[in-house]
Amino acid sequence: MSGVGKGITTASLGVILKSKGYGVNLVKVDPYLNVDAGTMNPTEHGETFVLDSGLETDQDMGNYERFLGISLTENDYVTSGMVYRHVIEKERSLGYHGKCVEAIPHVTDEIMRRITSAASTDRSDITIVEIGGTIGDYQNALFIEAARILKVRHPEDVMTILVSYMPVPGTIGEMKTKPTQNAVRQLNSYGLHTDMIVARAPVSVDKKRKEKIANATSIPAQNIISAPDIDSIYDVPINFARDNIGDRVLDILQLVHKRGEHDLSEWKKFISSIKRSQKPVRIGIVGKYFDTGDFVLSDAYISVIEAIKFSAYGCGKKPEIVWLNAKKFEKNSSSLKTLSRLDGIIIPGGFGETGIEGKIRTIEYARKNKIPLLGLCYGMQLMVVEYARHVLGWKDAHTTEINPKTTYPVIHVMSDQEKKLLKADYGGTMRLGAYPAILKKGSYTETIYGTNKISERHRHRYEVNNSLRMEIETAGLVFSGTSPDGSLAEIAELPRKNHPFFIGSQFHPELLARPLRPHPLFTSFIKACVKK
Repeated sequence: MSGVGKGITTASLGVILKSKGYGVNLVKVDPYLNVDAGTMNPTEHGETFVLDSGLETDQDMGNYERFLGISLTENDYVTSGMVYRHVIEKERSLGYHGKCVEAIPHVTDEIMRRITSAASTDRSDITIVEIGGTIGDYQNALFIEAARILKVRHPEDVMTILVSYMPVPGTIGEMKTKPTQNAVRQLNSYGLHTDMIVARAPVSVDKKRKEKIANATSIPAQNIISAPDIDSIYDVPINFARDNIGDRVLDILQLVHKRGEHDLSEWKKFISSIKRSQKPVRIGIVGKYFDTGDFVLSDAYISVIEAIKFSAYGCGKKPEIVWLNAKKFEKNSSSLKTLSRLDGIIIPGGFGETGIEGKIRTIEYARKNKIPLLGLCYGMQLMVVEYARHVLGWKDAHTTEINPKTTYPVIHVMSDQEKKLLKADYGGTMRLGAYPAILKKGSYTETIYGTNKISERHRHRYEVNNSLRMEIETAGLVFSGTSPDGSLAEIAELPRKNHPFFIGSQFHPELLARPLRPHPLFTSFIKACVKK
């Protein structure tokens, strides 16, 4: 079932197997025809997560990296679009030597090649592959067929886990196993037989239900893992460990149960820090990718949210996130006064004109009222726009993304991006992935990082205009981080003597935040919020 928790299940199993001394890599399969996730609407699909390589991926890849504390490669992400494009390009270059190219075997062969290549490249002992979507979808049928073939070819090295939802209807109050039984039967109809079931449910699955599923599906009761709703996704590995999921997987794959220093002790310390953190720190996120019917979609900013949590827990604080719709501040400037109730504000990344003036008003209020402010990517660019307008007096200062005719184009398109925009070449063409930056000696940011050389992940087309940069810096806004050649502004900040925390980054630090390794920018931001 889509959205039931396959990503967290995959990441949690990875944590457990890694704790048992095995090298693990995780592969996400997205059945959609998009080549990558870069052109998808964040309100509909959630956050686009960028890897070091620059590949734009599904947000599950972010969970994988956060849980395992690693950086994944482009080999660990597969879409139908990637597979079909490769097969078609290979056919066009006579790579199939004139054969009639078919979905089976040529598409399934390419899927299997990508999966085995990921395992080989990462040199892992165990590869966990998450197939997105729902059993019965047309979109993922070929991926399930590829899994079946892999299991036939390598029966001792491949196992299948089904993540299935077991509802407890409110009017009945009894957990129902029939949907899971039917899901197993449908998977069997593909010729693929599951070895284990992860049973998602509002509450823990009891012994009686496990036995009922076992009798209906021929899956041993000990291979049915309970996955109840919990307060924090980071409790999932601990819950799974109680059901011995790691040992069961090793048994099925006939792998040795290693002994030694590998365990979940560090993870348990992190969980304890969550439970100990009781005093709140209120952080406002000023965004625009919220509206989806009657619901608020936080997935568009999931990496920002998690980065806040990691740093807050590290500081012994309980993060209280307040969603602020930028459009609200455009319509009613008096509502800005509500910002004084916050300990800090984050302006996250984004694109386009919607809500932009509301964000600029928020930045002005935070700057004047000394509220800690962290701007990310577009947020950093708008901090420069706000400063140019209200400190330098450049009333119509703007980004050319919104106003190409502005008198003061303080943010403009990068030179190598102009031709791409003219050709409407949008997919995978931004400045993407990890790039180095040099920090100004003695700056607040250098103090935060503890070094003057850093590497961070990017996703942008626009940059600070170098022809106006010197005037802006002379007026007090310090560009404390630049590309190694000095041509790109990477960080803008106000000195601490002028503001407790007013920092914007052209990059996305949230993409490198980890539960066991919080990002220093977020940690320093939270510390400033606590002092407010």
